[in-house]
Amino acid sequence: MTKDEKERVQILAVSIDSHEDSKKFVQKLKERFAGDLDFPMLEDRDHKVIDRYGILNPDGKGWPHPATYLIDQRGIVRWKFIEVDYRKRPTNEQILQELLKLK
Repeated sequence: MTKDEKERVQILAVSIDSHEDSKKFVQKLKERFAGDLDFPMLEDRDHKVIDRYGILNPDGKGWPHPATYLIDQRGIVRWKFIEVDYRKRPTNEQILQELLKLK
């Protein structure tokens, strides 16, 4: 991605974990992957975002299904990846390819 493209993209993570638990998780990821996560982890303990996007896992004891969204500047969902198996996630390359299609 070009510098201009990067400036138009914002990455956010939403979790039902508390802010403190999210900080611990981010620290573990930084140690595991020897890098920096330069995006905010947002807390959704009351499930407002999860409910709005319809990704609550009815068998997950309050946990949502893993989901990735690309949302344009007008708030329109342009691409989504929702998976019931928490181990299946889109690759960074898949997300980048979908992002580049939005130009």
